[in-house]
Amino acid sequence: MKNTGLIRTDLEGLKLLSRGKVRDIYELNGCLLMVATDRISAFDVIMPDPVPGKGEILTSTSAFWFEKMGDIIDNHLISTDIDEFPEECLPYRNVLQGRSMLVRKAGTLPVECIVRGYLSGSGWEDYCRNKTVSGIRLPTGLKESSRLSEPIFTPSTKAQEGDHDTPITREDMEDIIGCDLTSRIIEICFDIYDRALKIAGKGGIIIADTKMEFGIVEDRLILIDELLTPDSSRFWPKDDYEEGRPQKSFDKQFLRDYLISVKWDKTPPAPRLPAGIIKKTRERYEEALRRFIS
Repeated sequence: MKNTGLIRTDLEGLKLLSRGKVRDIYELNGCLLMVATDRISAFDVIMPDPVPGKGEILTSTSAFWFEKMGDIIDNHLISTDIDEFPEECLPYRNVLQGRSMLVRKAGTLPVECIVRGYLSGSGWEDYCRNKTVSGIRLPTGLKESSRLSEPIFTPSTKAQEGDHDTPITREDMEDIIGCDLTSRIIEICFDIYDRALKIAGKGGIIIADTKMEFGIVEDRLILIDELLTPDSSRFWPKDDYEEGRPQKSFDKQFLRDYLISVKWDKTPPAPRLPAGIIKKTRERYEEALRRFIS
């Protein structure tokens, strides 16, 4: 394990387009260079300490899933091989190696697309209030972490930096991007989730929920950003699963639980992270990837 993590990049000569919670994005030759740093966020706040190697794990995980879902829908990935990047990237080989993607530039759809197969997180909180999640009525008597009889689609707005995603209904999504495109996206999301469940299940992992993003390239719908990573999903060990309680996880829920335990108020600045929490978070991300590809 590295002793330090990459918090930010400053690639002189490349046009920085934006910095997200995790990724620094550069524009070049009509494409985008997405660099996954080791930053980690929780409750929409970036932590002051990185998780060394996290960016490489996220890049490998997304690349794995993009390849597995290629026959369902195309994605924005062009290459993760530095030798196939534009020449101006080569001086930064040591920074970019293993943690960067050259991707097609897409028109981003302004919605987050979430599939839930289990009742957890904000979905569980919504259910406790009124027995619905994003306007979808669920049966009474469900418990925390209960498996749903069938997955549900619960979209949200795509927040600007510093804001929080806001849950919306399917009807709200239809108002934003249209009925036909909404229907197509929902079908694709369920297909991806169904296949991912089978693949992850072979490695002893339950995918409780996951978030996807879509864009448009030359009038074609494609997947963008990341796919089925520990940053965008809840991964639970199958052999420890039990409804009615929170689950152990291979994702950032471990970090969220720590931050709740120290009674942080979820507003900036975030507290410094102990070395042990950083190490265990990294180990969970690594374990998820290892189980997927094994």
